[in-house]
Amino acid sequence: MPGSPDPADRSRVVVAVPPALRAQLFTAEVWRELERAAELAVPDDHRDRAAVAAALPGARALITSWGAPRVDAGLLASADRLELVAHTGSAVAPYVTEEVFRRGVLVTQAGDEMARPVAEVALAFTLSLLHRVQRFDHALRGGATWEAAGQAPPRHEIHGSDIGVIGASRTGRAYIALAKAMGARVGVSDPYLSEADARELGVERVPLDVLLSRSRIVAVHAPVTEETHRMIGAEQLALMPDGAGLVNTARSWLVDEEALLAELSSGRLDAAIDVFDAEPLPVDHPFRSLPNVLLTPHQAAGSVECRQRLGASAVDEVLRLLSGRPQLHAVTADALARLH
Repeated sequence: MPGSPDPADRSRVVVAVPPALRAQLFTAEVWRELERAAELAVPDDHRDRAAVAAALPGARALITSWGAPRVDAGLLASADRLELVAHTGSAVAPYVTEEVFRRGVLVTQAGDEMARPVAEVALAFTLSLLHRVQRFDHALRGGATWEAAGQAPPRHEIHGSDIGVIGASRTGRAYIALAKAMGARVGVSDPYLSEADARELGVERVPLDVLLSRSRIVAVHAPVTEETHRMIGAEQLALMPDGAGLVNTARSWLVDEEALLAELSSGRLDAAIDVFDAEPLPVDHPFRSLPNVLLTPHQAAGSVECRQRLGASAVDEVLRLLSGRPQLHAVTADALARLH
């Protein structure tokens, strides 16, 4: 990587990432670059709070992944030189506390790298719902006759379809670009999206109720905050036209799962879902048996390329620290408002 620190500077870096995930996140080249730049401490069990605490004395940076212990006052007591927590995921709230920011420790996240793959999955979900692919698949796998399997509600092309996007987030904007490239008419509901930004994105700003009532597909890309909890409930789902579809690759936090299940069980709506209230999704969950539902096990950001970019991003933040350069994806204490 360009701009790497002087190899003579053997600063200590703790990598709280399990072996299988390390292999996905860090290419051989990226790992060698980190090894050349720093003395690495890699706890045997990244979830073991005591093991991480034992590795922290003298460390200037900590790389965290899903399942790592939260950095609080207790862990910071062992971190006498810590300057940076570089998270390989997006939301940092589960992994750091306000005390980290109060002590002046920098925090970075790699969530920008997730936008493209999640948007691609959301687009794949959109196309499946428009063309009822999930219904045909369920019917054929379930033993329906050829004629019966071919029965489905009206199907539509994305070109010319009204697609609604809730939240012009990083992922929302990536999804918007893909949908527009395929000829969709895109409306966006986001209280923080300005008219100027909407014009630049080539979308129409519309209130949530209007967006829900006119869209063939509604894709949820809002942030996870107290204000967005269950923002799509029974009242909102009832506004969606018969045969419309809901795409959720964001968080189940945003959608009232029971209300969605009621609509899906009636057959009035279709849905494609990557995120659930209970994960792993119970084997007897009703979602699993519904022919109008496409399910994936929280894997929208799981592409090989995305994982490698996440690792490279976190390592780059560490190398920037060690060479005295500013971080690219630093977050403030406000990021703790994102709950997941």
